[in-house]
Amino acid sequence: MLMAEQPFRPREKLIEKQKYFQSIHKHTYLKGPMDKITSVAIPIAFAASSLFLIGRGIYNMSNGIGKKE
Repeated sequence: MLMAEQPFRPREKLIEKQKYFQSIHKHTYLKGPMDKITSVAIPIAFAASSLFLIGRGIYNMSNGIGKKE
C-alpha cells in the first residue's frame, strides 16, 4: 500500500497566497511590507552617502586639504 506524501503547506494557504500576489499591481519586488526598506531605502542611503563622499573628496583635492607632506 502506497501512502501519498503530505504537502508542505495546506492547499488553502497556497490559494490565499496566490490570490494576494496576483491581486497587487505593483512590481514583484515590492509586494511585502518590509520590501520597501530593502529595495528602496537602503539603495538610496548608499547612493546619498557615496555622493557625499565623492563630493567631499573632490572638494578636498581641489583645495589641497589633507595632503601628506
